[in-house]
Amino acid sequence: MPCINHTLIAPPAKRYDGSLMFSLRTNWKLEPNRFTEAQRRLAIQGREVLDLTVSNPTRAELSYNAETILSSLSHPEAMDYDPQPKGLLAARQAVADYHKKEHDAYELDAESLVLTTSTSEGYSYVFRLLCNPGDELLVPKPSYPLFEFLADLQDVKLVGYPLLYDHGWQIDFPSLYKAVNHRTRAVVVVHPNNPTGSFVSEKEREELNAFCCEYGLAIVADEVFLDFALDGSDHHTFAGNQDVLTFVLSGISKICGLPQMKLAWVAASGPNEILASALARLEVIADTYLSLNAPIQWAAPTLLGQRKWIHPLLLDRVRVNLAELDHQLEKQKACERLQVEGGWYAVLRVPATQSDEDLAIALLEENSVLVHPGHFYDFPQDGYLVLSLITPPSVFRSGCERVLRRFPE
Repeated sequence: MPCINHTLIAPPAKRYDGSLMFSLRTNWKLEPNRFTEAQRRLAIQGREVLDLTVSNPTRAELSYNAETILSSLSHPEAMDYDPQPKGLLAARQAVADYHKKEHDAYELDAESLVLTTSTSEGYSYVFRLLCNPGDELLVPKPSYPLFEFLADLQDVKLVGYPLLYDHGWQIDFPSLYKAVNHRTRAVVVVHPNNPTGSFVSEKEREELNAFCCEYGLAIVADEVFLDFALDGSDHHTFAGNQDVLTFVLSGISKICGLPQMKLAWVAASGPNEILASALARLEVIADTYLSLNAPIQWAAPTLLGQRKWIHPLLLDRVRVNLAELDHQLEKQKACERLQVEGGWYAVLRVPATQSDEDLAIALLEENSVLVHPGHFYDFPQDGYLVLSLITPPSVFRSGCERVLRRFPE
């Protein structure tokens, strides 16, 4: 039998082509933007920059109860693997107790909770639960830029609805009614919003429930900053909302200032006839990805208890920096701080003489101060900067002085 000429039957050689090798859902612009490139140049130069974008509390010069936190990770039961899809009952009970003590979520029990490593993972679970590829979610603008990437990875589309500013922020309900269609699956709210610091009012909550009932939608409520109301009041959680199917996302990253510990959760509530099905499906999703690591789950009661230590420090830091910003703003009229009710950020409205990106780059290169331009958060026009209120006070004071010097009367 003649030998086969393999050179004749082998497939033609192919060049690696990124447009063919990878999924469309990851077809992001991967080149660094001008703002990032400017940061890198200054880092290479070794220039000292005052950073007013600090979002990591472990890098904000705060005092932690390190001995208690670290010892909580040495629980003997952590050597056993008990793969409960929704999370260990003891850990879920600790989360339920937190909601009961801090926010009077009487309807929340451990069985309505699913533990995750992060709120990002929680979003992934909920988006997968609610949406088919191409379905839509209504999300607030301005708001946190992470939503776009989460939606891309879950093959869903984001449709923005505006938050309007008039002596405070409000949901633009007419825009919600214009945006909804047969592909809409849920409304996302951030309570309080990042970066506007605005809570969803009780009246808005009632209107949201009515809207979602009318169109058969769920509510997805991000409450990572719920504990940080500047006036110390308790703004009611969406956990336990019975009118429509509701998913509340939170975690110890913000509540306890412990982003490195990776403990978050989804709390589900709503009409009984649909809630049971939602939880059963969430449990399968969680089981597919395997349960959260055991040491963190056994440490959950202790870690959640650390909020009593770190929460006052964070809230005091936010209030001190906000007072400093207001003090500096009293000396000039060109800039204005927008009203903030809670969270870790302040929005500064400045003269729109150039794009926000150009302004942020100029502040970085010419004044050695780092701030976030408003377009990062989908502000509808230029003239907005976002400042972190958990920045160390001395850095915040000097950084604000440099920012405001750019806007003489």
